[in-house]
Amino acid sequence: MIDLHVHTSASDGQYTAEEIVHKAAEKNISVLGITDHDTIGGLEMGKKAAEECGITLVPGVELSINFPTGEFHLLGLGLKSISPGFQQILDNVVENRHRRNCEIIEKMRADGVDITIEEMYAEFPNTILGRPHFAAMLQKKGIVRHRQQAFDRFLAHGRPWYVKKVGTNLDEAIVAIRESGGAPVIAHPMSLFLSWGKLPDALKDFYERGVVGLEAYHPGARVTECLRLEELAGKLGYFVTAASDFHGEKIRADRKLGHTCGDKKIEDRFWTENLKPWLDAHS
Repeated sequence: MIDLHVHTSASDGQYTAEEIVHKAAEKNISVLGITDHDTIGGLEMGKKAAEECGITLVPGVELSINFPTGEFHLLGLGLKSISPGFQQILDNVVENRHRRNCEIIEKMRADGVDITIEEMYAEFPNTILGRPHFAAMLQKKGIVRHRQQAFDRFLAHGRPWYVKKVGTNLDEAIVAIRESGGAPVIAHPMSLFLSWGKLPDALKDFYERGVVGLEAYHPGARVTECLRLEELAGKLGYFVTAASDFHGEKIRADRKLGHTCGDKKIEDRFWTENLKPWLDAHS
C-alpha cells in the first residue's frame, strides 16, 4: 500500500511530517508523498523520519494555479533539488498569502471579531497560513461550532470574509517543477469543475504544456469518475497516480491514509509502474 498525496502541519495538515511518516509506517505504507500546499517546509523532517522507518519518501508540493473555473492544484512529485525559479515561486506565495491573510483579518475586524494577524502567526507557527487556520481560530473563539461552519458562513467563495487567492502561473510552475527534478501532476482533476465535454481538450492542452501525470484516483471523486479519468489519461499520454489527500482525522475525518476513492487501498502500481519509471527516466 502507498499514498502519493498527504499534508502535514507545514501547511494545513494535523500532523508534523515526522508524525505522518510514523502513522504511515504503522499502516504498512511503503511509499509516501508529502505534498504540502505551496511549501516544502516539511520535507527535511519527513526524509529523516522516512529513513528511520524504512519508507520511500516522495518529496513533493501542491501548488495553487491561477485558473478561471474551479480549483486547479498542481502536484510536483519526486522533487530532487529546488531550482531558483521554484524558490521564487515559493517566495511569491508567502508574500501573496500574507497579503491575503491581512485582508481577511480586516474583514473580520470590521465585523467585530477581536483578532490580529500577529495572533494568527503566534497560534500557527512554522506553517503556511490559510483559510483552514482561520476556521480553526474561529472554532477556538467559539464563533463557530466546527471548521466547516466557518467556511459555510464566512470563508467560502461568496461569503463575507472571502478573499480571492493569488495563484501561480501554470507554465512557470511546470518549468519550476521539472527543473527541480519533479513530475508535474494534476491533483484531484474533478476540482477543475470542467464538464466531461470540456475536460479532454483542457487536459490535452495541459499535457502539451508539460504536465505529465493525472491524479485520477482521489477520495473526493466517485469510483466511476476515477475509472473514467484513468481511461482518459491513457488516451492523452498521462501516467496516473492515486492518493488519499490525507490531512488528519480532526480536519477531514472522511479521509484515510493509504485509501482513495470508494475507500480503496492505494495499489503499489501507481508508484512502481507509473510515477517511479517516469522519475527514473528523467533523473
